[in-house]
Amino acid sequence: MMEGAHFVLIRGLLREARHWGCFAGKLQQQFPSATIMTLDIPGNGRMHHMTSPSTIAGMTDALRKQVPINRPLRLIALSMGGMIAIDWMVRYPDEVEAAVLINTSARPLSPFCQRLRWTIYPCLIRMLFRPAPSREADILALTSNCHGHDSELLERWQQWQRQNPVSMTSARNQFLAASKFSVTAKPWQPVLIVASRADRLVDYRCGLALAQAWQADYMEHATAGHDLPLDEPEWLAYTIRQWFEPDSTLFTGAR
Repeated sequence: MMEGAHFVLIRGLLREARHWGCFAGKLQQQFPSATIMTLDIPGNGRMHHMTSPSTIAGMTDALRKQVPINRPLRLIALSMGGMIAIDWMVRYPDEVEAAVLINTSARPLSPFCQRLRWTIYPCLIRMLFRPAPSREADILALTSNCHGHDSELLERWQQWQRQNPVSMTSARNQFLAASKFSVTAKPWQPVLIVASRADRLVDYRCGLALAQAWQADYMEHATAGHDLPLDEPEWLAYTIRQWFEPDSTLFTGAR
């Protein structure tokens, strides 16, 4: 069943492929014969010289050009990446076999105060006026519950930011795209919703609302932060593997 699977990993706001860290390797261990591709949204990472589209649909179309779509894909997407995955499933259904959406949210299923927790608004405003190295420290502290004070990891993130800086225009476009995105249809493909109950950026109830609206499978981690692939890569890779097992009893979620 697992032979020849094609996974596409999509990150979120201001992040690039390298921010998946060791998760891609953990996923490869669970799916030894699979092809795993980590993509960059235009404006981020290897494509930082480009300007980010100001819509989720524009990001989807840009990512599709990076993938040789010769068989259905399995999308694994975090945060804003989950919005791209939803759009991809709905507009190009024949290209997607299934999707795992991690700590994502969408209108109109969740209010803005849950999609972006109101308690962190002061932090986000402060980040806008901070130099890039300090902003990376803020992002790490906000999105990880396990590595917020990891100086070596922060140094790597700051190095990546220097190598592939995200322009103010691209950052603005990404925030605009995420804030405007709405769910307009239910995907027909199998979907696993994964949420971190201790996410300090996006309320876990956003993921639960998606799972309930779509009658999708739902898994929840009790202590990880918004960047679940960073905080619990082995747990996440194992959970995804179990989801693709038809006799799995791991899922008791929102159905």
